[in-house]
Amino acid sequence: MIEDDLRAAFVRHEPLTPSTGPLRAAIDRLAATRRRRRQRFQAAGVTLALLAALGVGVPQLRPDRPADGPAMSGRPADVPPEALNILLLGVDGFGEQPPYRLADSVLLVHIPADRSRPYLISLPRDLEVSIPGRGIDKLNSAFFTGAGEPRPDLDAGYDLTRRVVADLTGVRVDAGAVLTFAGLRRITEAVDGVEVCLPKKVESWHTRRTFPAGCQRLDGDASVDLLRQRRYLPDGASDRDRNAQRYVGGLIRRVVGQDVLTNPVRLAALLSAPGKGLAVDDDGLPLTKLVAVLPELKSVDPVGLSLPVGPPTDDATRLRLDPKQGRAFLAALSEDRLAQWVAQHPERVNPVR
Repeated sequence: MIEDDLRAAFVRHEPLTPSTGPLRAAIDRLAATRRRRRQRFQAAGVTLALLAALGVGVPQLRPDRPADGPAMSGRPADVPPEALNILLLGVDGFGEQPPYRLADSVLLVHIPADRSRPYLISLPRDLEVSIPGRGIDKLNSAFFTGAGEPRPDLDAGYDLTRRVVADLTGVRVDAGAVLTFAGLRRITEAVDGVEVCLPKKVESWHTRRTFPAGCQRLDGDASVDLLRQRRYLPDGASDRDRNAQRYVGGLIRRVVGQDVLTNPVRLAALLSAPGKGLAVDDDGLPLTKLVAVLPELKSVDPVGLSLPVGPPTDDATRLRLDPKQGRAFLAALSEDRLAQWVAQHPERVNPVR
């Protein structure tokens, strides 16, 4: 009886129920937008991370173009260029491994207004920062907080990290990319390995592999293994950041040496290599405009730097900005004076080869 009454009540009120059509259509539109955005990110990913951020090989593609000519982006010749900043995040996990959601490598690529050369600036993952919605915590926690659970979102993790880095450095972040270790492995394999030059021997805490001092070509698995190491290194995560800069330098040399940019087949393979292991943000600075800036670079050889930090805090797991050199470095960055800062502090340069 009760069941019949309930069924009759549902029948009477069914005409009053709002149609789900508009809501479903809105959800479908949102899903389609995100799908197109992710596809656009994946297609442009390596182009941004390698070409746009680091300027790999572009001057060689246009040897007849005068270095002081107007920008290809359409900027009038009498309008001075601006400095550019690109944020690159290295994240373990996502899809092929358990979803570790910490950004263990945070690299800010600075291209000065005079287009002299790119600067690779490592920001320590253990740096104590203010994270919206979380409070004071380590820099790598910003990605975890933004990515969310149970299915982490690369884009959301990047967006929050971008806000934190912009607040920390005082510079505008124009574009960026998130690369998982799975994506990095596939990029390395796509160029048949990357040569990395180490000043000292590195022993893997994860696989017991030994990386001898000197230059060596690493395949995808070995590259990932090296870039995960910090436990046996004298300076821990700081040494891992330096090894990441050495890997980037080796990747640049490999791409240029193989003429990847002039070989459509190899270029297509490289662009598709990371798959879902890469997400790119180019909303702030469209990819076409960023690539158009690259022929202005006078040198594609990067300068490796690390944000100056002080000793660990009381809990021994967090770092704080060096009150003197750290602030001077950030002032030089925000005022586009890194060349002068490097000249005054040559001991702070991390050799990438």
